[in-house]
Amino acid sequence: MDRLANRVMLLWGVRRAGLAILAGALGALALPPFSFVAALFVSFTLLVWLMDGTASAPQSGRLARWRSTFLIGWLFGFGYFVAGLWWLGNALLVEADEFAWALPLAIFGLPAFLALYYGLATWLAGLLWSDGFGRLAALAASFGLIEWLRGLLFTGFPWNAIGYGVMPIPIMMQSAAAIGIFGVTTLAVFVLSAPALIATRKGAPVGLTLALLMVAAHFGYGAYRLHEQAAPGRFDPPLAIRIVQPVIDQARKMDNGEDRLAVFEEHLALTALPPKPGVRRPDVIVWPETSVPFILTETPGALARIADVLQDGQILIAGVVRMEAGAAGQEPRYYNSIYAIDSQGQIIAATDKVHLTPFGEYLPFERFWNRLGISNIVDMPGGFTAGARHALITLPSGQSFYPLICYEAIFPNELTSDVSRAAALLNITNDAWFGRTPGPYQHFQQARIRAVETGLPLIRGANSGISASVDGYGQIKEGLDFDQKGVIDSTLSGAFVPSWDIYTRETHFWLLIIMMFLIAGISRMGLKMRLN
Repeated sequence: MDRLANRVMLLWGVRRAGLAILAGALGALALPPFSFVAALFVSFTLLVWLMDGTASAPQSGRLARWRSTFLIGWLFGFGYFVAGLWWLGNALLVEADEFAWALPLAIFGLPAFLALYYGLATWLAGLLWSDGFGRLAALAASFGLIEWLRGLLFTGFPWNAIGYGVMPIPIMMQSAAAIGIFGVTTLAVFVLSAPALIATRKGAPVGLTLALLMVAAHFGYGAYRLHEQAAPGRFDPPLAIRIVQPVIDQARKMDNGEDRLAVFEEHLALTALPPKPGVRRPDVIVWPETSVPFILTETPGALARIADVLQDGQILIAGVVRMEAGAAGQEPRYYNSIYAIDSQGQIIAATDKVHLTPFGEYLPFERFWNRLGISNIVDMPGGFTAGARHALITLPSGQSFYPLICYEAIFPNELTSDVSRAAALLNITNDAWFGRTPGPYQHFQQARIRAVETGLPLIRGANSGISASVDGYGQIKEGLDFDQKGVIDSTLSGAFVPSWDIYTRETHFWLLIIMMFLIAGISRMGLKMRLN
């Protein structure tokens, strides 16, 4: 292993750049649907050795060293994000005649931008780089901090944070309840980088011991939490939920004409299916995001048709496009919304999507892009308008759902204090845009982690999958795989799982960051003293 480490450290030029890209791409194998965690150990071990080579190479000055450490991280990130996000290009093929030209931007342009974050992470780690286990702490703190920033800057896009790669099963998810996804990322990078110490040896006994203790704590806390006594349930009496997964081709929903009414009727037909013998009649039926392919309140008879299908006391929760009439001379406003509709066909609750998808649901600097002939992927005049705030969906029984529309589920820091009053998380989405690619599986995993972080069960309805009923430990109770048409009948009677609140998780995360930077700083100071 010593020889391998030395060969990696001595690489230069194209070979060095190629290995950095390959190391990042290899790490993406740890993400769903592959969930091959060992790939990240290889990935980060190679990254440490590449950083070692940069730190030990003769440089013309500080700026040259900074440029080298940044470039290593950028190349690593480029490989990771291309391999992990290439499927985004599939959304452009739904209307290929209009958007196929943008495939290179989706497959390579966005990863090139996101890789800047990883370049900043390795540059920051390089400032505190040393020859012992302290350099692992520098890398861990830097990645944890930069991943946190990636979830905030430029509207945020924390998709596929490194921590998701080490949480393939429930026992490995529970640490997120205490330190959040970014805290898990911080500890994960330290552990994943630890094998590099076996070859370089300096600080190996202490560094490997710390890594093993972190792994033991990760699994130990997971085992403890999965076997702890949960708090009393928030569903009294139990609530029977039906999740409808209709598997509607995206092109059908976008076509005008009678096919839209046929799509609506397909949802109603699945809603009306009798439950299996011994299974309760559903109290609440959930349709996916934008499941109604027209403006519901502007379509005569649509609400009455829903009332015809719903039985007394049943509630339909449906993803819709909501329209508000504009002022004189102005275009109407459109919202990506959720309606709760009772068995009389009345809308009893509504909420709008707050965090819209750039270039999907709205165009930043729209006038500039329109002058270049570039339009929004979702064909809506002016795009969607963002809602003012997350509003709970409250049922007549008094129980409330915390709504997360589509990719709102990937933002842990945007859960408001209202989540403490909710009985469950409700995530509706339409991942049909991305086809049978890793995208829907990655999205589902991130939604599961929100359930673990909050301790709330998750009701997830997706047009083409993955739909599921998930408990507060991230365990799947019932589910339908991608492209599997049907319904899920599940009962929400499970207990509420006590969890740290968002403020406590953030405090734990920042304490981890400070601790890692302190270890890195002390190690760096020790190296300077030895050199002097």
